[in-house]
Amino acid sequence: MEDEQKDIVGALKNKVEKLLSLYNDLKSENDKVNHEAEELTLKLKNKDSEIEFLNNKYNKLKLAKNLIATTEDGHDAKIKINRIVREIDKCIALLNR
Repeated sequence: MEDEQKDIVGALKNKVEKLLSLYNDLKSENDKVNHEAEELTLKLKNKDSEIEFLNNKYNKLKLAKNLIATTEDGHDAKIKINRIVREIDKCIALLNR
């Protein structure tokens, strides 16, 4: 009977050691996964910041392009208006003769 109890205690001790070993393995794996999750979260935040920066830059470039296009159109319009004014001046000069 005493041998039987020693066997039971020994088996229980082995199971507890295996359980502790599995617990430690899972704990280290969990720590590793948590660390990777933190790294990925940081990378995601950096990428979000980069996307926001690039979107702002894109909007500024789009606005600048619109301003340049408007300026060129305005310049062309001024040239056309000046040409028309000169033609009107010529017509008035001919009428005054």
